[in-house]
Amino acid sequence: MITKYINKSLLLGSAVFFLASCSPDTVDGDGNGLSQGAVDGSFKVAKTAENRYRLTTNANNYITTKWNIDDEGFNIGKNIQDIFLPDAGTYVIEHQAYGMGGVLAGTGTQTITVPTSDPIAGNMILGGRFDTPDEVAKWTTHKISASGAQWVFANGKATIVASGGAQQGIFQAVNVVAGQKYSIDMVASSDTALVDTWFEVYVLNSIPVTGQDISGTVYRNINTWSGCGKSAFKGKVSSVGCDTVKNAGIYTATTTGTVYLEIKCGGSTVNSLSIDKVEFRRMQ
Repeated sequence: MITKYINKSLLLGSAVFFLASCSPDTVDGDGNGLSQGAVDGSFKVAKTAENRYRLTTNANNYITTKWNIDDEGFNIGKNIQDIFLPDAGTYVIEHQAYGMGGVLAGTGTQTITVPTSDPIAGNMILGGRFDTPDEVAKWTTHKISASGAQWVFANGKATIVASGGAQQGIFQAVNVVAGQKYSIDMVASSDTALVDTWFEVYVLNSIPVTGQDISGTVYRNINTWSGCGKSAFKGKVSSVGCDTVKNAGIYTATTTGTVYLEIKCGGSTVNSLSIDKVEFRRMQ
């Protein structure tokens, strides 16, 4: 057997030499990795097909890039980001570049005008942005609890205020075709944490009845017992929601005719849960 002896003093000396070689001469000089300078956060927009666009950043000398598509919240993305805008309208696109230490080092903003809606994936919901009285009028309030919960329409959003376990819904009729798949989503936000709260989206075969709760398959879901909504949030429910089964967002029509998309929410403390840009889209 051969025994190898290692001189610990040599190892320690080598380690000290290595650290000295890698350390900067000054605390705040160049190359210390402790400070983040400004970077170019601007980007280009190129149309790649009808209703489809490519966002390309003008620099990539940073760590993380985030995109905010039409005020849906900033989400981590790529330096080359492809997006689909199926509805006609004007969209504001924002970019944030984050550097060392998570420092916001650069920003950029562009506006995209989409001339026509996609003939297949265009939104089937009317008034999903709640921007005008006419859009709000497309929705009907479903009073489930006698008191303690109320949807308020203001500032381009629908906001639910609830307490004491009360709940309330809003709904809209949609015409569907048997066998066809439809995607459901919307932007949801809350400035405060939710407490013992359920937010659920259903597709019903019959019109909701005042004073009666609804049940069935949940297609979008924010639920504090499932682990989401416990801190302030903003984004599409497909991103900020939870429970894989209850947040899948795909509805398959079983018959041709009228169904009712209902958005229901209730809880112990719901102070500012808002929704915007409600979508019900036919899939390819």
